[in-house]
Amino acid sequence: MFGTANNKLLLGLAALFSFSAQANNFNYNALEIRMGSSPSTFGGEFTTYFTENTHFVGRFDSGFSGDWDLAGGIGFNGPAGQFADIYGQMLLHNIKYESSSKLGDEFKTEINIGARAWLMEGIEVNIRGGQLMDNDGTNSIFGVGGRFHSTEQLSLGVDIRNNGVYGQQIIMSARFGF
Repeated sequence: MFGTANNKLLLGLAALFSFSAQANNFNYNALEIRMGSSPSTFGGEFTTYFTENTHFVGRFDSGFSGDWDLAGGIGFNGPAGQFADIYGQMLLHNIKYESSSKLGDEFKTEINIGARAWLMEGIEVNIRGGQLMDNDGTNSIFGVGGRFHSTEQLSLGVDIRNNGVYGQQIIMSARFGF
């Protein structure tokens, strides 16, 4: 039907690399409310698509003792096969350690990369790694966890995370997709 061996080779290569034409496997339009332990923190995160493969990110976490970690920036996302996405973010943090100052004590930048995959229908596993950097040094960021998607609009998650500011924590969260 196609005639030449070159056409068959091109058709075969296009079928092999068809993952580039897939849509994202996860929704990046979401509002997340979370609670961390040891130290106790409360926070939230808002993400929304900018384009199909980029999204805006806004985060806030606090122990409500005059402290905060406020971050915002942009991220990328894309499929890595039929059941997984790879994503990353570049964020600017304003971190306040004491209740005496009006503005945060430090500004730091964060860069991270992660992956999300469907373990089975409704069960997601995720991993993220990166660095929180300033002129004085860097703190590593690491997280691993899972989410139960009860519906397309609601998922519940638990993570073991070190976000570079509050140290290692167990995080429980509820994410609302829109």
